Amino acid sequence: MREITFVEALREAIKEEMKRDEKIIVLGEDVGRYGGVYKVTQGLIEEFGEQRVLDTPISEIAIIGAAAGAALGGLKPIAEIMYMDFAMIALDQIVTQIAKMRFMSGGQLKIPIVIRTQYSLGRAHGSQHSQFFPSWFVNSPGIKVVSPSTPYDAKGLLKSSIREENPVLFIESGVLYRTKGNVPEEEYTIPLGKADIKKKGDDITIIAVSRCLNEAIKASNILEEKGISAEVIDPRTLIPLDINTILSSVKKTGKVVIVADDVKFCSITSEIAMQIIENAFDYLDGPIVRITSPPLPVPFSPELEKMYMVDENKIIKGIQQNFGYKI
Repeated sequence: MREITFVEALREAIKEEMKRDEKIIVLGEDVGRYGGVYKVTQGLIEEFGEQRVLDTPISEIAIIGAAAGAALGGLKPIAEIMYMDFAMIALDQIVTQIAKMRFMSGGQLKIPIVIRTQYSLGRAHGSQHSQFFPSWFVNSPGIKVVSPSTPYDAKGLLKSSIREENPVLFIESGVLYRTKGNVPEEEYTIPLGKADIKKKGDDITIIAVSRCLNEAIKASNILEEKGISAEVIDPRTLIPLDINTILSSVKKTGKVVIVADDVKFCSITSEIAMQIIENAFDYLDGPIVRITSPPLPVPFSPELEKMYMVDENKIIKGIQQNFGYKI
């Protein structure tokens, strides 16, 4: 094991897969000569050339449209949308075209596209560059949705996503890019649709998505000091969702907290909560607690944004109010 950043883990995954399969191409704004605005694709154009690392115009429609055509032509594109907010511009290509193509062709056409994107909540990038809304895409049958929280998971899940024969939306958190974690030097992959128990516990289950995992771990450490044992689960893949791992934990602890950066209404936390109610209601010892962003545009002011965001204190407060713990 060596310790590398989230960005380095992503770059290694792309580089290893491009070496393995010459059909893989990378395209997006500034992914070539500039190396990507967050330097994920740095050095790729020098190693693989302009035929496989393509700088595009500032047009999300063009990026995803070109990726769709390339995939139908036999290539395996990794398309970068610089901010998740801007994926809305290419919503028709993503939801109406690439997500449906294999089904509509009776399985004759494969469209193996990875759409990498990130949300910048926590970096004072304002309302139009900070949104996290996976629920828009998990409601689109035909596309898989992945959102890792550690460098180890980022590399293993991205490699698996690239090898997928179906389109994958790969959502990254911008505030995690410089975080470090242990990643093995040898090659590995992580299967899509498999959650990970980041911390074992017996008293309460905390399910945390993407950036919120770190806040959940901090909260679990505070709980531990008070003699409360929290099990922390990272779904990692939102579609397909590993509900069985979640249910096993819920049946053990009887108490559930779900934490994510999207707003509460019609969110990924809503779906996870409903699946728990449908499949493990009799095991619950109290209400399902959801800690999310408020139903407001993301503030630009760093101080206001900090108040807006989910953190360990909000998780602890939610647990206190709903389960009666004195923390």
